[in-house]
Amino acid sequence: MNKLLVVATIAVASVSFAQKKDTKAPEAAKEAPAAAAKDIVDTAVAAGSFNTLATALKEAGLIETLKGKGPFTVFAPTDEAFAKIAKKDLDALLKDKKKLTAVLTYHVVSGSVMAADVVKMKDGSKVKTVEGREFTLGLKDGKVSVDGANVVKTDIAASNGVIHVIDTVIMPR
Repeated sequence: MNKLLVVATIAVASVSFAQKKDTKAPEAAKEAPAAAAKDIVDTAVAAGSFNTLATALKEAGLIETLKGKGPFTVFAPTDEAFAKIAKKDLDALLKDKKKLTAVLTYHVVSGSVMAADVVKMKDGSKVKTVEGREFTLGLKDGKVSVDGANVVKTDIAASNGVIHVIDTVIMPR
């Protein structure tokens, strides 16, 4: 992995806890040591707020990949984030495996990147995703965004990486 990708990956996953408290935050975030025994998929499923993401991962055939060795950094949209997509558009996306795979892998960065690392990045930094395209990291007043989606919870440990919760599904351009 080249140095720029490593730095970008570190920057992207770093997120500030300056956001308002998320009362629906995954329980895994409160119990990081216990969550670390589970992989990314099992950690997200156990949280209870990523049901649509779990369904999408299954439809795209990505469950086994994200249960794999990793490490991965996943910017995981909540059920509420998926609810922002019109039902007919979400249903169409879930039926289009190629497009769904592209959208989901756009939420994943290689490596395990923790929130503390993002402070080293600059606003507007580009980060390469597993999908192959880059998203833009936003940093303003201690808050982090990824392609305009706000990072609302960070550093949810999993045995094969880390999850950062976002409030919007991001789409590759």
